[in-house]
Amino acid sequence: MGSDSTRSREQRILAVMRKVLANVVKDATPPPGMRHPLSERTIEDIRHCFALISAREQELARQAGIEVKERPRFGDEPHQTKVVPINQVGRTKPGDEEG
Repeated sequence: MGSDSTRSREQRILAVMRKVLANVVKDATPPPGMRHPLSERTIEDIRHCFALISAREQELARQAGIEVKERPRFGDEPHQTKVVPINQVGRTKPGDEEG
């Protein structure tokens, strides 16, 4: 949403809150197969906090005339884009030629 010099105090507070909350979740997340130390209610409350932070960040962006297209992604979620090596651009594989 911009550099720290152009962001409002509220935007900076929200960013720090999001970062701290994400770090708490990361630190409290057990390895696969282990029981989670947080209750289901606490996990749901954390999700609600993230949603409130995100909604307010979007409101502030709209008020500033900024269109926000960022969407959250899971770390193991595949990327929508594919990287194509430059040396493969415009070349066809043997046997792919038409004619």
